[in-house]
Amino acid sequence: MYSVSCCSDGQQVYSHRLIDGAADDGSIEDNANLMWLILYSVLGVAVIGTLSSAVFLGLAAVGVIRFHADARRQLHSVPDDAHLPPVSVLKPVHGLEAQLKENIESFFRQDYPDYEILFAADEANDPALEVVREVSTRYPHIRTRILVTGTPWPNPVVYAFHCMAEAAAHEILVTTDSDVEVDARYLREIVPPLLDPQVGMVTCVYRGKNAAGFFSGLTAVGMSVEMTAGVLVANLLEGMKFGLGPTTVVRKDSLASIGGYTALRDYIAYDFAIGNLIAKAGYRVVLSRHVIDHVVNQKSFRHMWQNQLRWAQTTRYSRPKGHFGSGLIFAMPYGLLGFVAAGLLGHWGIGAILLGIAVLNRLAEAWLIGWTVVRDRKIRRAPWLYPLRDVLGFAVWFASYLKLRYVWRDSRFELKGTRIALRQSSSDRS
Repeated sequence: MYSVSCCSDGQQVYSHRLIDGAADDGSIEDNANLMWLILYSVLGVAVIGTLSSAVFLGLAAVGVIRFHADARRQLHSVPDDAHLPPVSVLKPVHGLEAQLKENIESFFRQDYPDYEILFAADEANDPALEVVREVSTRYPHIRTRILVTGTPWPNPVVYAFHCMAEAAAHEILVTTDSDVEVDARYLREIVPPLLDPQVGMVTCVYRGKNAAGFFSGLTAVGMSVEMTAGVLVANLLEGMKFGLGPTTVVRKDSLASIGGYTALRDYIAYDFAIGNLIAKAGYRVVLSRHVIDHVVNQKSFRHMWQNQLRWAQTTRYSRPKGHFGSGLIFAMPYGLLGFVAAGLLGHWGIGAILLGIAVLNRLAEAWLIGWTVVRDRKIRRAPWLYPLRDVLGFAVWFASYLKLRYVWRDSRFELKGTRIALRQSSSDRS
């Protein structure tokens, strides 16, 4: 409501107030329109993300069918002992990792006729070597050797594999991480595909085994479901063109075709690179039916975050297009986004539907991958962990595009493309 000033130019004052009021109303209306536009755009993104994650779930289901079909063929093609070739197991160790003794001992209990195990450490006083010696004395029938390699290459793990491969007595090399536990049929099931000369490498998926607490459990669930789903879909769409670090199996001839481990000396994602280079050399890379346990010991959020970020950034550089597209395979972030946007627009029912679809999507994927493929009992007991892990996975994916640094073992690395550009000792940390 406007009043008229009692002055000679009263009419003019009244007019100015009327114009100013109209301008304010117009500005409020513009802001409201802009807000509605933003909310509808966010809702649109949420719908697209919900649909894309549903498509990914469908692809994962087909990938599971293929995995089980391949698994049946592999199971029927395992030869008898007389036709199983001798193998060399290469295992680098570094410090007293969680369940190290159990992990190491599982490799001495293999139901396999002829194999040796080589261990390598950066330094002679590495405490892991005492565990290795203790366990190996209980299995004198298994040939065991220990190497101290130092760290002359940017990636010390690759150098350890290089030294062990040079010393290995057999043509088939089984490389495996120290935080891996396997069952007795491990070698019997992962080696036979390499009897085919066209196969240059075998790798296998893994089940996360929580050895710490809540945060470690989130990582373990991500390994069992998120990681495995991505591998199965990649195998479905383009075949295996990469390796998975916990286990890769190669013949010396296929390794030599890519220049040996020397070609991998400064790759941070050496497991991806070795499979990729062997596939480019004309060999097939086979995904084994065997599932191993990957022990996770991340006691704090910070530790978990650093490990997750390292894995995400190596994937970003190794498979840039695939990693970028993986932003659309998450369900929970889009469900939550849709719930909030639709609610603010006054459509709470639509928001609830989007969120409900997202939750059901993740629960279905958890069962489909986490139980029917890797047989993770934690998934059966606490399936709700995977929707929570899905939110964390999206945050890690987003952070992988930021210029952040991360810690691996006792060293700090910065990446330059797919290569290690800098390695500093822990005393150099800021």
